[in-house]
Amino acid sequence: MKKFVEYLQSVRMVSEKQRPYYAIWATNFYSYIGKDIGSPVHMDDINRYLNYLQKSKEDWQIKQAKNAISLYQYYIERTSSKPDGKNDDTPPAWKALEERMIQIMRLKHRSYRTEQTYMLWVKSFRHFLTGVDPNRLDGNHLINYLTHLAAEKGVAKSTQDQAFNALLFFYRHVLEKDVGELGKSVRAQKKRNLPVVLTVQEVHRLFEHIQGTLLLMAKIIYGGGLRISECIRLRIKDLDFERSSVVVRSGKGDKDRETIFPESTKDDFRYHIDRIRTLYEKDREQDIAGVSLPGALERKYRGASKSWEWYWVFPSGNLSIDPRTNIIRRHHAHQSGLQHAIKAAAHKAGIAKQVNVHTLRHSFATHLLESGYDIRTIQELLGHSNVQTTMIYTHVMNKGAMAVKSPIDG
Repeated sequence: MKKFVEYLQSVRMVSEKQRPYYAIWATNFYSYIGKDIGSPVHMDDINRYLNYLQKSKEDWQIKQAKNAISLYQYYIERTSSKPDGKNDDTPPAWKALEERMIQIMRLKHRSYRTEQTYMLWVKSFRHFLTGVDPNRLDGNHLINYLTHLAAEKGVAKSTQDQAFNALLFFYRHVLEKDVGELGKSVRAQKKRNLPVVLTVQEVHRLFEHIQGTLLLMAKIIYGGGLRISECIRLRIKDLDFERSSVVVRSGKGDKDRETIFPESTKDDFRYHIDRIRTLYEKDREQDIAGVSLPGALERKYRGASKSWEWYWVFPSGNLSIDPRTNIIRRHHAHQSGLQHAIKAAAHKAGIAKQVNVHTLRHSFATHLLESGYDIRTIQELLGHSNVQTTMIYTHVMNKGAMAVKSPIDG
């Protein structure tokens, strides 16, 4: 446990006064479940121990114990999954290139999610090319892998395209090689799927079964056509009450855009922002590390990460570990909460459609088209690079195929 305490100190996880207690909680937990310290545990083990603590401990102690156990599990996974690299079967040449890949993505300010996705494809590519020296790679290796994904794995076109984008980045920026002619690869067939769209009445029925902050998130996604990732990453400065606009920073394709801030939600957002201001002040009082900033802004603007305007509109209720810096800080809300709420609300509202969060964005675009707004305006609001992407909504609006009268009704 001494190394665990040293680890907490090195990454500034908890205060000096609390570190010994975190070690005690982790030790007592393993003693209670009857397992050796550092051995794998299940969520049931943790819940059983926390339930046991409820009999004699106060709420703040139980919360501290839960945090201590979670941090210790993270520490164990981080330090023992590949101790000293002994269990890492990645060939040295590939390992160096993969580390270089991560460095370049961070220099180019790719999101953490993009970083994770691209690295998964690079590792999959490496496993496909077992025994191949990465310095000898050429375009044919990429062609064979893309063909393998389509012909043998049967992946969708979007999945194959994602793999191609990741490996194109790898070839161009890491290997510094031309991929050559890719026409010889087997391309996955693109399936034309019409988006699921709710009627205006169904949207209102859906909202009746969502409450609190999750309802605000759902409303701004539908009201402004946001993606869920764009919603949860909103900052205080991105909401312009006077101009009734929402600025989406670094959306898909790393582009900024401006969209609609619904008038009907403004009073609710003012109340919500007053509430989270209290959470912000509490973070400052406890000297918690500021929120993460894009790119190198934290170095460029000293103190910006702790300023109010950069605070999350939808902050998480719990502190978490920044996966890139290992610093404990306040992250934005996780998207899973809204995803579960939308699915549950659709079920309660009796909506017999495959509804998810993105359905609200589809509905936003379709309802604007039905109201007579031009396709180019909607393209800009959605942040589509190509108007053809936006044109798909003309196929599901009531003025499209649904306006044709069936001969049986004549």
